Amino acid sequence: MKTSSVRLLATLAFGLALAASPAVAQKKYDPGATDTEIKIGNINPYSGPASAYGTIGKTIGAYFKKVNAEGGINGRKINYITYDDGYSPPKAVEQARKLVESDEVLLIFQSLGTPSNTAIHRYMNQKKVPQLFVATGATVWGDPKNFPWTMGWQPNYQSEGRVLAKYVLDKKPNGKIGILYQNDDYSKDYMKGFKDGLAGKVQIVAELPYEVTDPTIDSQIVNLKASGADIFFNVTTPKFAAQAIRKAAEIGWKPMHLLNSVSASVGSVLKPAGFEASQGILTTSYIKDQTDPQWKNDPAMKEWIAFMDKYYPDGDKTSSFTVYGYTVAQTLVQVLKQAGDDLTRANVMKQAANLKNFEPGLLLPGIRINTSPTDFFPIKQMQMAQFKGESFELFGPIISGEISSGM
Repeated sequence: MKTSSVRLLATLAFGLALAASPAVAQKKYDPGATDTEIKIGNINPYSGPASAYGTIGKTIGAYFKKVNAEGGINGRKINYITYDDGYSPPKAVEQARKLVESDEVLLIFQSLGTPSNTAIHRYMNQKKVPQLFVATGATVWGDPKNFPWTMGWQPNYQSEGRVLAKYVLDKKPNGKIGILYQNDDYSKDYMKGFKDGLAGKVQIVAELPYEVTDPTIDSQIVNLKASGADIFFNVTTPKFAAQAIRKAAEIGWKPMHLLNSVSASVGSVLKPAGFEASQGILTTSYIKDQTDPQWKNDPAMKEWIAFMDKYYPDGDKTSSFTVYGYTVAQTLVQVLKQAGDDLTRANVMKQAANLKNFEPGLLLPGIRINTSPTDFFPIKQMQMAQFKGESFELFGPIISGEISSGM
């Protein structure tokens, strides 16, 4: 009896010692995280009208393979689960529920598209599952007061719209503007920023929408030319951006062409549209353009090329979407490193809201990622660029398009 009591006391003492051990005490997990694994969900349009963006999801997967090959994050391997939603909001809802309720991921990362993310926005916040670094620049993703589980990554569309409007005011204040836009919240956010920036000082003579299910936007381009517009604000996703560039060239319409940054990809948009037709196009940028000769000897660009060769050899090295996917994946890895052994969903969001001057190598020089509990807009700076030859050339200063979080 005495021996049994001694053993019991020894066992209890050992258990208390373990509980008091910092290494044990620090380990906290929510669904999707264990001692060996971090389960990350993703939703991308691998099919449908925005399928050009699918390469982002593939690049992210390739980057996580690299991370795993190098030992993982704090000793844990990433289990990356990515599903196709075809750029369809109802499908996005279905896939989000599958990831959260069946796959039990720790978080959903880089779900793509304003319509799709809008469809799952409330669900993710009700479930208190991070909807982290969404692949859309809508301003609603920076509202920590009302949606504390959702955060954007790229510069927001309204800020970009204001930067482009400033350029118009500086260079062509007496021009006439024609706008082609996708008929959803994605384009409307861009247009709000653009119109706010113009402040009514430049005339808008035509605003023509298209639906993502439309086969072509040729008639809209013909009508925009007929409106007398000599400034073209092209607010489209890649398929339609390429069509618009090509059609404008076919009918001899040569306006000042402003292309939103989410479609300013040399490999995915301008090359299919034709380099000759794309000359002079203006956009904003915040990541290095791998087709720009100035980055040829850049160490970070060399690292990216080595990554592509080894982990994504079939990927398009002329597409900015591969650079984008690589860089946003680096940002999530930084967040997970900061989280340490506290892999709860709340701590993931806490660390995402505590990024200080983080500089992934493929951001433009001078652009840094900063967040706080009241600032869910990680990237707030950009620079103007113009397409010349077979690449975009940067010009002008780094511009801050910062707007307040938590509208």
